[in-house]
Amino acid sequence: MAAMSDSVRSLALLSLAVMCSVANSMRFDLQSGQTKCISEDIKTNAMSVGKYSVVNPQEGYPLPDSHRIIVKVTSPHAHTYHFGDHVDSGNYALTASEAGDYSACFWVQDTRDAPSVVTIEFEWRTGVAAKDWSKVAKKGQIEVMEFELKKLYDTVLSIHDEMFYLREREEEMQDLNKATNSKMFTFSFLSIVVCLSVAGLQLWHLKTFFERKKLL
Repeated sequence: MAAMSDSVRSLALLSLAVMCSVANSMRFDLQSGQTKCISEDIKTNAMSVGKYSVVNPQEGYPLPDSHRIIVKVTSPHAHTYHFGDHVDSGNYALTASEAGDYSACFWVQDTRDAPSVVTIEFEWRTGVAAKDWSKVAKKGQIEVMEFELKKLYDTVLSIHDEMFYLREREEEMQDLNKATNSKMFTFSFLSIVVCLSVAGLQLWHLKTFFERKKLL
């Protein structure tokens, strides 16, 4: 039973490692004159790398200048980490100085020679997936098992940091909900006070009017 429990635990950790090591790799079409932005939620001090390239519509021939694009990678507060002007490929690396949604925007200039659609291959890796493990293994000349354990250890640390990050976000949302509820209670109380005051003034006005007319 103990051996089976250890096997299940190892399998669960390996599954988490696979989940945390998945990179966002995609291929999409971008129409001329339009912009497409892709966002990634990155926590503070996390490493992130990305690479992109324009797919050559005529394989074996040079890529036309009309297929070059403009690329800009920005932070949640619009700080620019990467900018590529009139490029067909490139890569970037950053360490997040602030938590939030980082955006990679692609744009094709709308010129007379511009194609109607440009196909772009894009890969964005964050956290453990951003590390080049092949270089680490080659540099240290470590055994396969030690290499996998180190990779799994970093994955566990990444999961641990992610849990604390999500907990902080949850606390921020709870504080926001409490502040919103407090403001709504104050607003409702003031609304009731105003309504009662208006009703009292109306009654006083009617009473004064009837007394003047000697109806009361």
